[in-house]
Amino acid sequence: MPRSYLVGANITPDIATGIGKWRYSDFKRAMSEGIGHNGKRLYGAMPFTAYTKVTDEDNRAIWAYLQTLTPVRQWVETNQLPFPFNIRASLIVWNWLNADKGEYQPDLSKSAEWNRGAYIVQGLGHCGTCHTPKNILGGDKNERFLQGAEVENWWAPNITGANHDGLGRWSIQDIKDYLRDGINRYDSASGPMAEEVKNASQHWKDADLQAVAVYLKSLKDNEKQPPTALKPDNPQMVTGKAIYFDRCSACHTSTGKGEKNIFPQLANSAPINAQQPVSLMRVVLAGSRGADTPTHPTAPAMPSFAATMNDRQIADVLTYIRNSWGNAASAVSASDVQKMREKLKE
Repeated sequence: MPRSYLVGANITPDIATGIGKWRYSDFKRAMSEGIGHNGKRLYGAMPFTAYTKVTDEDNRAIWAYLQTLTPVRQWVETNQLPFPFNIRASLIVWNWLNADKGEYQPDLSKSAEWNRGAYIVQGLGHCGTCHTPKNILGGDKNERFLQGAEVENWWAPNITGANHDGLGRWSIQDIKDYLRDGINRYDSASGPMAEEVKNASQHWKDADLQAVAVYLKSLKDNEKQPPTALKPDNPQMVTGKAIYFDRCSACHTSTGKGEKNIFPQLANSAPINAQQPVSLMRVVLAGSRGADTPTHPTAPAMPSFAATMNDRQIADVLTYIRNSWGNAASAVSASDVQKMREKLKE
């Protein structure tokens, strides 16, 4: 498929190019059914499959806020997809297959705190948009809810309570720290998640952070037996260890423990144990900068090693990291790194 785009629409209350002609009922329908003004079908990139769970009260609050924005006269061609993907009528079938309409219904067997967390994660937070694997049509594989998926050359990790590659080792406070500060003792937010922290979750109330953490910790996945770590005498491990001590240990330490709230811990790390090393390859190749928040105004950063390390070196050092200090994950190949390098040039 040729390179194509969906561009976010103008949602200021401008009459000509925004939502100035919309009524609240139009907005509510877009949020809950994926149908915009005058019956125009919305693509799944607008996460209405999650927003359908939002209550009428919260929808009205969002609508009221949007009406306070200064109208901006700016035409946006939102649909830049090629034929036949630009035919919105096809979305009738997509919605039928992938969208379940209905507000969030509390689980009466759970606490109010748990239900609040579930409501945020499943609805307003639309966490599954990135963290839930997708089917061939781009719909959620709900049987693997929040168990990790590739998104725009990043790996949105497993955020269930799984021990090996999920949040099983994280405490409630670890999750709250990550969502509020963009960093905790295990990980530092990068890429789209750094944007989420900066623009959204750092502004949440403490009670909502607590509720989300409680809910996520309660989730189970179909966790299989973790893989066996590669042996230290494996050729990739031997080479990777030498590269690690030369290029990585100054920040992440020789034991992979990092520096708390500065350089992420690599030992016993769920992100390191992720099903796919997508994010790891991207960060090494392109570098990364975390979220700047009031508690951490100097966002943690990592430089790019694309110019100083070849594909084989990157593959070997990542394989070493993914199989050391309690980690166990699949090896990374030079061809994997080469493919990511090419993708980042697009």
